[in-house]
Amino acid sequence: FGMDAFFPTAKIYNPKGQNYLSVDRDLVLAYKESPAGQLIHPGINEAGAVAAFTAAGTAYATHGVPLVPVYVFYSMFGFQRTGDAFWAAADQMTRGFIIGATAGRTTLTGEGLQHADGHSPLLASTNPAVVTYDPAYGYEMGHIIRDGLERMYGPDSTDKNLMYYLTVYNEPIVQPAEPDELDVEGVIKGIYLLAPAKIDGPRTQILASGVSVPWAIEAQRILAEDWSVSADVWSVTSWNELRRDGLAAEEEAFLNPGEPARVPFITQQLEGATGPVVAVSDYMKAVPDQIRQFVPNEFATLGADGFGFSDTRAAARRYFKNDTHSIVVRSLEMLARRGEVDSQAPIKAIEKYRLHNVNAGTTGNAGGEA
Repeated sequence: FGMDAFFPTAKIYNPKGQNYLSVDRDLVLAYKESPAGQLIHPGINEAGAVAAFTAAGTAYATHGVPLVPVYVFYSMFGFQRTGDAFWAAADQMTRGFIIGATAGRTTLTGEGLQHADGHSPLLASTNPAVVTYDPAYGYEMGHIIRDGLERMYGPDSTDKNLMYYLTVYNEPIVQPAEPDELDVEGVIKGIYLLAPAKIDGPRTQILASGVSVPWAIEAQRILAEDWSVSADVWSVTSWNELRRDGLAAEEEAFLNPGEPARVPFITQQLEGATGPVVAVSDYMKAVPDQIRQFVPNEFATLGADGFGFSDTRAAARRYFKNDTHSIVVRSLEMLARRGEVDSQAPIKAIEKYRLHNVNAGTTGNAGGEA
């Protein structure tokens, strides 16, 4: 998964150094161990790995040395396997970054359903110390990690005892340059407008996170070209943080009757956004459903509920109905109910895209094969 690129320079930590000649020593990406290594390589030992993360993440207190641990794992083997250890880490005020790699229910379909992570953001949401993000693009991750460093280690932070959980995917996608007018506050707080509609027409809103963002962009194009429907696409970097903000706003209003109520951030962002909302991710529908009560528009979710589906990515997404064409059909169905498109449009779309045929899916490999 690319981690071997770090071996020759960052090196794998071994207090006794490397006392053997590795079989790949003549290669550019040779296996290198060192007492000064920055990589801890516990292998298939989740309990040991999270213990190492906790030790490094509490070094600021136990040793007076602020370390920044970055714990990378198959996302099903983090909160699913060692959730209690992360709770203990929170109890000990551990700070650091947790990277749930190979995230999503459909991106790693060839290694068995035990790897099909469709719910780790929900598990992470149960830990009060964990700040969870599901970014789509590298520039989003850059701002999120910078914010995490400031909050955990910055001199002006009032809440340092946090762990940042970022879900990333085993699938190449096109990585655009950072927009000149990027809404950085939106990236950090959980949602920003990524791709405004390009045509006039019946309006819909598509909210997508992580690997599903390219599917939403493609759905925007198809809605415009095939159905003359105008769609705005929003990148949701954190369903969890949007929910926390919404609940905090409700709590403030509850405890301060008669005072002007703070509007949740998600509600502010969607102010003026007309039409129904389709929220999509590569997780269970319960993940985007977290924000439902704070969205004034008609709201529907697409996701991947179940154990998984051992087939191609495109087939898995068609099976779960969270692929590009499912976004299109769901948008048309909601607009048809409102009388804004022909009532036959969703029926025609289901036939046109063969939505009931699991082998007709095309969503996947937007950035190439891997």
